[in-house]
Amino acid sequence: MSLFSPNRLKQHTDQLVELRWIFIIIVLAVVSVGNIVFPGCLPIPTLIALCAGMAICNGLFVQYSKRLATCTEPELEIRCRRFTRLQIASDIVFFTLVLHFTGGIENPFYLFYIVYVTAAAIVLPRRSSFLYAALALVLYSALVLSEYLHWIPHIHLVGFVSPQRFERGIYVAVVLFALGATLFICAYLASSTAEILRRREKELLESNLSCEVRAGELGQLNARLAELDKARSQFIRLVTHELRAPVAAIQSYLRLILDGYVPAEKQREIIEKSERRALEQLALISDLLDLARLQDKRGEAAPVSVDVAEILQGVADLMLARAEDKDLLFSVEVEPNVPPVKATAEHIKRLWTNLISNAIKYTEPGGIVVVTLSQNANYVVGMVRDTGIGMTKEQMAHLFEEFYRTEEAKAMERQGTGLGLSIVKRIVESYGGRIWLESEQGKGSKFSFALPKAA
Repeated sequence: MSLFSPNRLKQHTDQLVELRWIFIIIVLAVVSVGNIVFPGCLPIPTLIALCAGMAICNGLFVQYSKRLATCTEPELEIRCRRFTRLQIASDIVFFTLVLHFTGGIENPFYLFYIVYVTAAAIVLPRRSSFLYAALALVLYSALVLSEYLHWIPHIHLVGFVSPQRFERGIYVAVVLFALGATLFICAYLASSTAEILRRREKELLESNLSCEVRAGELGQLNARLAELDKARSQFIRLVTHELRAPVAAIQSYLRLILDGYVPAEKQREIIEKSERRALEQLALISDLLDLARLQDKRGEAAPVSVDVAEILQGVADLMLARAEDKDLLFSVEVEPNVPPVKATAEHIKRLWTNLISNAIKYTEPGGIVVVTLSQNANYVVGMVRDTGIGMTKEQMAHLFEEFYRTEEAKAMERQGTGLGLSIVKRIVESYGGRIWLESEQGKGSKFSFALPKAA
């Protein structure tokens, strides 16, 4: 599992490059001051050459860091880890050489190794911090023992400490032991702390991501609630309007009769008008109740295997008289052996009734209404085609909305709630089916629906 994101690792590698420039400047400043404090003791040209070499190396690191910016994320993570390991290892080697030419064991800045071990613990896994602690201890031990055994010359800082310090075995052993213990304890504490911080950072990141997801979901829910609230308000306005107009008309008719403005011979006509308006009210209320039942299925009968063909035949028998009254050519074609569907008989009856009655209602006398029932691999397919008024593409886009009726439909047939097709659509979709329409204004319409076959 990655400790940091690739981009975060890239930031750490760039920080190491920047810190190295600062370290080179500090070394040059310390060397300058050391040459004043310990005149003639330090090999200034060698130290300057070391800093120049490290500066050249850091310049190469800068160029390589720029190339890393073009890598893909998986490749960037791998290369950044390798680059970080190379930088810390080269810094430890460079620092060990600087210690040798600035007094070796006499130089108290050997504790600076702790900085490299801590940096490794922060950026790399725990094992790496122990490896760099071991590398620092091995290099420093090699330096000190080589001077102790006179394999390499020792540079003495005159007037700072005893010139024989590097030759005292017990002192050398204590320093190396103290440094080793310090480095490994530091590696353990720093890596433990870094792992806890990384774990907390990961948990915080996951929490933030979870909050962002929740916020997105809440935003979508709020938008959906706003849409539903808008639809509810619009629905209430439409229902109120549709209910208010007939009631007001009935009340006006009755008031005319009660106030004596209607002669006795005209009262029957007024009462019949009131009855028609009341029937319109009952039809609207019936459709509203159907919509409510489709939305809240509590108390409804459970879906069973329903014979769509049988229900169609029953509805067609009832509609035949209406078609004959308008002198329509009305035909029903049922494919043999149509399987049942999983639904309720009442819903399927309402489905056929709404589609066929609409076709008859909006077809001019002498027109054609054809009803067919067939099947394909997975669905039972019903179709109601007429040669009626038809509609435009713009009108088709709103046809399944509640209370929607085209102007042509209103002109041809005053009675109608505009809820029938929205009920049909909800019935079909509630059983996993779909309904679609093909129409051309002035030439008729063809409604088709598909319901899944019963298992």
